Amino acid sequence: MPKEIIVNHTEHETRIALLDNADLSNLFVERATERSIAGNIYLGKVVRVLPGMQAAFVDIGLDRTAFLYVADASHDLSDFEFMVDEDDDSPDFEEKWHRREILHSIEEIIKEGQEVFVQVSKEPFGSKGARITTHISLAGRNLVLMPTLNHIGVSRKIKDEKERERLQEIIERLSPEGYGFIARTVSEGKEEDELRGDFEYLTRLWETIKKKKSEAGVPDLVHEELGVTLRTMRDLYTEDVEKIVVDSKEEYEKISQFISEFMPDTEHVLDLYEKDEPIFDHYGIELDIERVLNRKVWLKSGGYITIEETEALTAIDVNTGKYTGKKNLEETILKTNLEAVKEIAYQLPVRNIGGIIIIDFIDMEIEANRDKVFNALSEELEKDRNKTNIQKISEMGLIEMTRQRTGKSLGKILCEICPYCDGSGGLKSRKTICNAIFRKLERERINELTEAVCITVHKDIADCLLEEERGAIEVLESRLNKKINIKVNNYFHREHFEITYL
Repeated sequence: MPKEIIVNHTEHETRIALLDNADLSNLFVERATERSIAGNIYLGKVVRVLPGMQAAFVDIGLDRTAFLYVADASHDLSDFEFMVDEDDDSPDFEEKWHRREILHSIEEIIKEGQEVFVQVSKEPFGSKGARITTHISLAGRNLVLMPTLNHIGVSRKIKDEKERERLQEIIERLSPEGYGFIARTVSEGKEEDELRGDFEYLTRLWETIKKKKSEAGVPDLVHEELGVTLRTMRDLYTEDVEKIVVDSKEEYEKISQFISEFMPDTEHVLDLYEKDEPIFDHYGIELDIERVLNRKVWLKSGGYITIEETEALTAIDVNTGKYTGKKNLEETILKTNLEAVKEIAYQLPVRNIGGIIIIDFIDMEIEANRDKVFNALSEELEKDRNKTNIQKISEMGLIEMTRQRTGKSLGKILCEICPYCDGSGGLKSRKTICNAIFRKLERERINELTEAVCITVHKDIADCLLEEERGAIEVLESRLNKKINIKVNNYFHREHFEITYL
C-alpha cells in the first residue's frame, strides 16, 4: 500500500505523520523544549551503587540521575566473548546478554565516583530517570555500529537465509578490526557499494565522539542523536514510501541534504508544501490526532474499546456497545473481539503505547473462538515495528502482552494530568462532600460563645446544601443550637471546604 511521510515544522514543534494508504499509522512529536534524549551519549559519574538492586545511579547532567543496570554495565568487553558467534536473530541472544547479572555483581564492575561513558537506551518515564548502557550503538541508514563489541549480526526481520549470509559476508569483509556491526532491515538487497558508505560514515562518527570524550568534562553531553526529522528519514523511509512532504523550507533543505548523502536514489519523492492551508489539515491528520487522544474508540459495528494509560501499564477494555448482532450472543462477541483486534493493533503504534498492556476481551465460551482472537492479534502485531510479546488468552478473557517502549506515548506528550481531579479520573459526589461536612460539624466541639457556623464551599456544593440537603442543615442547626450559614467561593476546588465559627 502507498505510504507518505508528512512533516509539519515550526520553530517550537515538529510533527511527523506516516500515512499508510491515506490513514495515519504513526505520529511523532518533538518540541524544542522537550527534545528526546534517547541515543544521546554522555560522560557521567557514578553517584550511588545499589547491590540490592544490582544497579547504579549515574549523574549525566540531567535533572534526575540515570539508571544503570548490571547487564548494561561493563568496561571489560572480554566478558562478552560468548556473543561474538551468536546471531542476533537467536532467541537466546537477549537471555545471554542479561545472564551477566548472574556471573558478575554490580560492585565488581563499577564503583561510586567512577567516570562512565554511557548512552541513553530509554527516555525518562514518569518518576523514573533515563535508563543508560555502556554498550554504545550508532545507527546509520543501513547498519548499526557497536564500537565496543566485536559482533556481526543481521536483522531478524530479514528472513531469507541466502540474503542473511550475503550481508554477513559483506559486513565481515568491510568491517574494521574490533568493531561490531548489525545489518538493519532496510539493508536487504543493498549492494556492497551502498553499504560501504555506512561503514565510512559510522566509523568517522565514532572517531569524532572519542575525540569529544577526551575533551569533555564530567558530567557532559558528548554526542546528540539526530532530531526527529532526520531520525524519521533514517529509520522509517523505505522503498514503499511514495512521497515525503514538508512544509518548512529549513527542514526541506536538511532532508534534501540528508537524502542526497545517504539515499541518493530517492530525491524525487521529496516535495515542499507551500499552500496556505495547514499541511496537517490538508491531509486530514488533525482529525486523526483528535481521535487517537480519546479514551473511548468506537468500532464500525457499534462496539467500542476504552484505553486507560497508567504509569505501570495500559488497560484496554472491549465492549459490544450498541452492537446487538444478528444470530447469537457468541457470534456477536466473536465479531466484536475480532474487530477490536484490528483497532488495538492500529492504536498501539499510533499512540506509541509501550510497556505492559492488559487487554480485556469480552468473555468467549468456545475455546476455538478464543484461539481465533489470539491468532488474529498475533498476526496483526507482526506488522508492528516495535517488538511485542503476547500471552495466550486466559479463562477470564484477558491477554497480557508487552510492547517495546520508545519514548513517551502520544497521550503523555500532548496531554497533562487533569489539575482538578489530579489524574484520578473522578471527583467525590456533591452528597459525599456534604456528608463529610456534616460529620466534621458533629465531631468538633463548638464553643458555647459561638453564635453561628459559616461553611465556605464551591457553588455546586452550596446549591446541594441549600436545596437537596436543606433538611439535614435544619436538623444540625437544631442539634447544635447554632445558626449555619453557607458562603460561596468559586475559586475553591469542588472537594474543598472550610468551616469557621463566628
